[in-house]
Amino acid sequence: MMTLSRRIVLQSLLATVALPAFAQQTAAPAPTPFRFEDVVRRAKEVSAAPYEAPPQQLPAPLNQLSFDDYRDIRFRPEKALLAGGGGPFRMQLFHPGFLYQRPVTVNVIRDGVPTPVPYQRELFDYGRNKIEKPLPVNLGFAGFRLHYPLNTPKVFDELIAFLGASYFRFLGRDQKYGLSARGLAINVTGGEAEEFPYFREFWIEMPTPQSDRATVYALLDSPSVAGAYRFDVYPSKETTIDVTATLFPRQTIPNVGIAPLTSMFFEGENERHKQDDFRPELHDSDGLLMQSGSGEWIWRPLQNPDRKTVSSFSDNNPRGFGLMQRDRVFEDYQDLEAFYHKRPGYWVEPVGQWGEGRVELVEIPTTDETHDNIVAYWQPSRPFERGQDITLNYRLRAISNTDTMHPGGKAVNTFQTPPRASGSNGPSDRTHRRFLIDFAGGDLEYYLADPSLVQLVPSVSNGKITHTFIVPNDHTKGFRAAIDVKLEPGQSTDLRAFLRAGNRTLTETWTYPWSLE
Repeated sequence: MMTLSRRIVLQSLLATVALPAFAQQTAAPAPTPFRFEDVVRRAKEVSAAPYEAPPQQLPAPLNQLSFDDYRDIRFRPEKALLAGGGGPFRMQLFHPGFLYQRPVTVNVIRDGVPTPVPYQRELFDYGRNKIEKPLPVNLGFAGFRLHYPLNTPKVFDELIAFLGASYFRFLGRDQKYGLSARGLAINVTGGEAEEFPYFREFWIEMPTPQSDRATVYALLDSPSVAGAYRFDVYPSKETTIDVTATLFPRQTIPNVGIAPLTSMFFEGENERHKQDDFRPELHDSDGLLMQSGSGEWIWRPLQNPDRKTVSSFSDNNPRGFGLMQRDRVFEDYQDLEAFYHKRPGYWVEPVGQWGEGRVELVEIPTTDETHDNIVAYWQPSRPFERGQDITLNYRLRAISNTDTMHPGGKAVNTFQTPPRASGSNGPSDRTHRRFLIDFAGGDLEYYLADPSLVQLVPSVSNGKITHTFIVPNDHTKGFRAAIDVKLEPGQSTDLRAFLRAGNRTLTETWTYPWSLE
């Protein structure tokens, strides 16, 4: 953890105090401005040394705070940082404590000189908490958040927050926090325990009055890797972040997740758990969307499975992937506190060639809506080797509406039911399942005048398709497709379906797994 050295303090003073004319003539040349390359050099140096785990114990009473205790500690808005540069961003800091036992160092770069922000008791309102003994000036912080007039010119709304390991969340206009992004994921699906790299130090550039972005540098560390990150955050209706990551593995990493996203899916129209709850659906994201290197758009509805499942989508140089909240209808959630219908999706767009690999989707069972149980990321086909210098670039975007992401029709609903005969009340055959998909958007409304021109193209990786049909759906201005699948006990299958007219593909490809225990 960085401390306030005499050299850093002097540099900070020299950056803000005007010197006499004679002193300016005889002063030594100004130091080289701090840049992202300095973080890269630091990461390389850190990777060359054995990993040192940070202290896990905060001083009392911070190490014993409950959730309610921690929530009662608030940063004082009038103490917000970054206002001195006259720019449109403000920074608030998170206090260490509760789950956040690993303090990080936060620096502000002004005129090219980085200066650590010292811990000050006066920055926080501690509420009912009693902090009797002085806390050290180098205590550090749990993380930070940036504010910006996102929704109205006169109010500084929260724009992005870095808090916990390498997690961060960001918002576009009229969005509410839901899923999270991460710097890096290691061994999510491997045989060993998952490793959680963390951002141990941050540098935030002082914005100027002309700044249209906030620039954040971060130093990542873990037993397996060290890395340097640059985040250029452009606030807008759908806020965008340009990410550059340079990684230095300490050892071979066979299971690494690039641009990982973490979300929650508890219940949706495709999966009813029959909870005693008035809300019909509970999820931060309802599907994985990806565009393959060949240009195919694929939609995979999320599930809350009975056991941990991993779905892989092999590809070469993917064009993008993300966890989306496609259902934006309030009546489908009926939640006046969580605002699930306003939670964004995060879209990852690679910049440059990522080569061969796969998008992996991990779904973990959960019994309530408080746990993140969904993870998605890019898994390169080749492991990261010790001694490599790996640089990756990608763009993150906070999506409110997926309708304009591609011109084709979308899978807007997924349902499943036993394929009973009409009017039958007899027991269903558990080896037989009907899947119904509502496709809407694109040019589908055009074909409602002559539905016979539209064909359903289904397939399964295992089992047998016994029946299909397609009918117009005037309510969605599209079509409802049905696929009956028969599967033997102990088998699993992946279903795929899309609509076409002649040789023209009309929709994205819907895909869904089904297993019969």
